[in-house]
Amino acid sequence: MNKKKVGFLLLVMVMVPLAGELKFYPVEGNFRVSFGTPLFFFFLLWRRSLHQYTLILSVALCVVLFRVGLGVASGEVGVSEAFMLHFPVFFYYLTYGGLFQLLNVPRYYTKPLVVGGCGVLLEVMASMAEMVIRSGVADQAVGFDLWLLLEVAVVRSFFVLGFFNILLYRQAKIEEEQHKQQSEHMMMVVSGLYAEAVQLSKSMKDAEMVTKESYDLYRNIQELPVTERSSAVLGIASRVHEIKKGNQRIYAGLSQVISREGEATYLHVERIGKIVKQANEQYAAYLGKQIDIRLVYEGNHPPYPTYALLSVLNNLISNAVEAIEDKGRIDLEVRERNGQVECKVTDNGRGVPEKMREMIFKHGYTSKFDSSGEASTGIGLSYVQEVVEGMSGSINLVDEEEKKTTFFVRIPQAKLVEMGQ
Repeated sequence: MNKKKVGFLLLVMVMVPLAGELKFYPVEGNFRVSFGTPLFFFFLLWRRSLHQYTLILSVALCVVLFRVGLGVASGEVGVSEAFMLHFPVFFYYLTYGGLFQLLNVPRYYTKPLVVGGCGVLLEVMASMAEMVIRSGVADQAVGFDLWLLLEVAVVRSFFVLGFFNILLYRQAKIEEEQHKQQSEHMMMVVSGLYAEAVQLSKSMKDAEMVTKESYDLYRNIQELPVTERSSAVLGIASRVHEIKKGNQRIYAGLSQVISREGEATYLHVERIGKIVKQANEQYAAYLGKQIDIRLVYEGNHPPYPTYALLSVLNNLISNAVEAIEDKGRIDLEVRERNGQVECKVTDNGRGVPEKMREMIFKHGYTSKFDSSGEASTGIGLSYVQEVVEGMSGSINLVDEEEKKTTFFVRIPQAKLVEMGQ
């Protein structure tokens, strides 16, 4: 459990017992209404990512201890008497939270009336559980008005639901605005890439023409006069120079596209990992493979330049996806140790033959072929090595368990952060 979740849990453990002491009596008698239950309901709805059973047990225990402490501090009762008086409330919160989990209330977020009805049911059942404990175990006389209990439950549950939906609406509006900004941003990026794609198409055609002319010159060089040879070689050199200038323009244009990203290029490693995981799960599904991709993070990670780290991890994991036959597993571990960012990608694919280990980082090497027998481009690992070494890092193929392939990347954290500047 990370620091944020621990902090939230401590907040709930303090706020619910305090809110439980803010109470009023709507009718004459001992029937009281507190704000502890509505606040507990709200926290259960709000933080689904937190371990719910830990939250439920912690709150139930803290409410009992808080009330026992208040009773003892007032001097009215002793510890044992205070405990016997207040321990049934533990089963109130335990029943409330347990039924919340059993009914899986969050799945009805799109049906507010159902969520409100569940809140009413939870409160009624929790109150009855507390009364049973008080009358049966604690031997305390209990009387209650079921209709009054229902009325209070309806008011409290739907009040919480209304407030919660207001927060959801606000969050949805914020996400909508962020999505709009991201869409506009992507349109600008794509427009820039479109212009470079046109230039790249022209450069590729020039390269094909140069290749053809070079091959023709190779075949006929012995038959051509010296002057024609010189003219042909000069023409090829001129075309190569044009290709170089075209590639320089493409590089400049792509650099401008990337530089326009600004602060948006920096993301936390968890977010980068999720992007890689989602993209490669889709890639695996496209290839008809069932691959489980698991992520592990350790250490203190500041936001990293998105494209630098994303390109490295995505190439490594996509290679792993291609190396797995039908079903498999890929583990991505990202750790920070002594100022170094260590990334380890492990898969249980076909592996790398021992005699090929020295060749895998060379341009053009590949062990993957498509259904027609055509080899892949073979630039993935060589590209990764160039990017990593450009950040004063290293990449190695590590000997792990049998039938597992592990690539280990180590990059100085300071150098990685500098890549976006």
